Amino acid sequence: MIGGRTRVFALLGAPVSHSLSPAMQNAAFRVLGLDAIYVPLPCDSFQVPTLMSALAAAGGGGNVTVPHKATAARALARPSERVSALGACNTFWWEDGALAGETTDVEGVLSALRHLEVEAEAWLVIGTGGSARAVAEAARQSGARLTVSSRSPARAAEFMAWAGARGVGAAAVEEAELLVNATPLGLKADDPLPVRPEATPRAVAALDLVYRRGGTAWVQSQRKAGRRAADGREVLLAQGAAALIRWFPRYDPPLDVMRAALRAALG
Repeated sequence: MIGGRTRVFALLGAPVSHSLSPAMQNAAFRVLGLDAIYVPLPCDSFQVPTLMSALAAAGGGGNVTVPHKATAARALARPSERVSALGACNTFWWEDGALAGETTDVEGVLSALRHLEVEAEAWLVIGTGGSARAVAEAARQSGARLTVSSRSPARAAEFMAWAGARGVGAAAVEEAELLVNATPLGLKADDPLPVRPEATPRAVAALDLVYRRGGTAWVQSQRKAGRRAADGREVLLAQGAAALIRWFPRYDPPLDVMRAALRAALG
């Protein structure tokens, strides 16, 4: 029963109607016996700081998805060291009278790669936004070199300069053994493939941060090319569990329950 003490958490972004974060987090809240609810909340960029502050100050918090992660990072009074380094925030809450935030996408990417059982020295990330920066940080922590694919050469050059300043070595596209799609391509059935298999002959694995019922077309194309490939459900699970720990530090995330909620929704 929702009442006056119910803590409200929200996913801020555009679009958000496809997201399974509400199903996953509400399942976790129920099994933990928490008086809390998680809702999708579509919004424009200019609305993000106000919504974050209002939700968090009232005892809730939430997550931020594309295209607002950089805006969310700038709205924080207490950014984590990682948020400051990456310029992106996907999780927020109230702490010591101020708006605090973290980016848990790095945990999500690393967890998904462990499930894929892949170790690669050269990665290709597709996209240059906040999720791509989380991939770059995951590459840095894994000791991997990185290259980027972007429709904008200027953004690609800026991204690689930033990654280099973070200590990530540069790789060539033809060297890439691991491919990571950090764009929204694949949310719609008629979206083009982020990168075609023949463009990356040395790739052995692919991780799509997008997820759809039945899997994304890009994951299917990579598997047909003989590569290990996974969509973003494991990323979603791991980053969501890391977010829940920030909101409710005294509770352990019920991973089995959260995974079952995703499995039921995605098939």
